[in-house]
Amino acid sequence: MSRVVLESITKQYPGGVEAVSDVSLVVDDGEFVTLVGPSGCGKTTTLRTIAGFEQPTNGFVGINENRVNTVPPDKRDIGMVFQDFALFPHKTVAENIAYGLKVRGYESDHIDNRVDEMLKLVELPETRERMPDQLSGGQQQRIALARAVAPEPDVLLLDEPLASLDKKLRETMQVELRRIQRTLDITTILVTHNQKEALTMSDRIVVMNDGNFEQVGAPKTVYSNPETPFVADFVGTANIFTGSVSAVDGDTATIDCGHTTIHSTDTDDVAIGDSVSAVFRPEHLSIADPQTATDGAGDQRTVFDGTVSVSRYTGDQIEYHVHTETDEQIVAVQRVAETNIVEGSDVSLELSAENCLLLDQ
Repeated sequence: MSRVVLESITKQYPGGVEAVSDVSLVVDDGEFVTLVGPSGCGKTTTLRTIAGFEQPTNGFVGINENRVNTVPPDKRDIGMVFQDFALFPHKTVAENIAYGLKVRGYESDHIDNRVDEMLKLVELPETRERMPDQLSGGQQQRIALARAVAPEPDVLLLDEPLASLDKKLRETMQVELRRIQRTLDITTILVTHNQKEALTMSDRIVVMNDGNFEQVGAPKTVYSNPETPFVADFVGTANIFTGSVSAVDGDTATIDCGHTTIHSTDTDDVAIGDSVSAVFRPEHLSIADPQTATDGAGDQRTVFDGTVSVSRYTGDQIEYHVHTETDEQIVAVQRVAETNIVEGSDVSLELSAENCLLLDQ
């Protein structure tokens, strides 16, 4: 059964500002879907439309096969966690978790048992009688989550719930949140602008841009096979060259990008003269000494010669920004143990044609 259905949703604000433009999505029972995109792309408006805090200008919102366009938020059988957690500061942890249950008229014995279950689920039973200001940021986040799921909603909505946490705690809570979601098997929709968060937590990702769904798919698919240059650039790091197809020889296309020529085996539906974007990831480049690098024209490789302008140590690898002889900037990465390249070094970057995607401009 489909828990959430969006059909041709458009949200237009006064003055003609269109925050969401004719988007459709089906979220299945127990699925974890993340809306990701830059600020102002429409992801929070989409979530608030599902929650009932915004009314769509056009389109259909369905939960559990029921049209809910005019149903108020408290009648939609959803749980929601906000960026600021919104815990009641004058209530204890137990009272915060019990709030939604009391509003729904559950008996006190059931409420007490459910509060204990939720505290055990989020692994914080010792905080039962504490006040919110006696909790760490990560603990507050877990209590907010416990409060949202205590009434057993069919759908859980998460609006940037980890944004206020520091990097280490945020990564820890990503694991915890996914564990809890899987334990409850609850249909979940998360909004975030953090690409890594979306990649590591989701069953599917919806990449939004300017009110539209640019691509919907599994994290690995979206990262490895982006459908548009925007998706390639936003999800992870990508090197993108624009040009036209100058030749197609068997399974290899040659792309003329001005002063640079790039080879690709992504030749499906490609014809000479097509305008395309050649896309490749930093990890797909190998770094060699210019004296030993080979011309890629004959062996389905492209070679970029240049100088390392920036070297960034990131722990297990080093990220290099290379200024090429043809005045482009390329990002490459290499494992720390495999390199001793410093800024100012002349290098050759080698790209196999099979690792270069061709996207319509």
